[in-house]
Amino acid sequence: MFTGIVEEKGTILSVKQQANSLSLVIQAKTILSDVKVGDSIAVNGVCLTVTSFLSDQFTVDVMPETFRFSSLSQVHVGTDVNLERAMHANGRFGGHFVSGHVDKVGKVSKIWTEANARYFSIKVDKKDMKYLMSKGSVTVDGTSLTIFDVEKDYFVISLIPETQKKTILGEKRQGDLVNLEYDMLAKYMENLIRNNAGNKQTSQITKHVLRDHGFID
Repeated sequence: MFTGIVEEKGTILSVKQQANSLSLVIQAKTILSDVKVGDSIAVNGVCLTVTSFLSDQFTVDVMPETFRFSSLSQVHVGTDVNLERAMHANGRFGGHFVSGHVDKVGKVSKIWTEANARYFSIKVDKKDMKYLMSKGSVTVDGTSLTIFDVEKDYFVISLIPETQKKTILGEKRQGDLVNLEYDMLAKYMENLIRNNAGNKQTSQITKHVLRDHGFID
């Protein structure tokens, strides 16, 4: 489990590709202070397992499913990536619940600046808009962000200067792909409603109950 608060930017040192899988060597510093083989590290929002490490780098494997459904298939030597260690149970929870399991890849369709904020419009599948709401949360390349606007097939996020500097999102350009993980609470609610609709037994969890308590509009 992660929070979406990126700890540092790492750099891809090596990419070994075999069919639809990868082995990545990533240069890092902060996250290696207490790393162990088997630890989970979120790389651009993708939960990966450390297979080996040195004082300034670590190795992870990208399996076929992750290769096909994330933007990690496009990384190369020199690519910067967002890094976050799995959260400690006794640590501060600064973002939102992030599993590190990417739902979709979105595309940056527009970028603009207002005062000290940098805005991004990110295009997604229309069928996924149900997971997004204004003032809700979304994870973009492993970064927990607040949604500022939602339209038919895109949503808008804004980066403060600190996020621009500390994550790779500040380097994104129009047309770039980003890993998206939707709010897991929204996905759980959708699953509960779907299962309830097909269940003959009466459940107290209904659309009316969820609407009355502010879970859906």
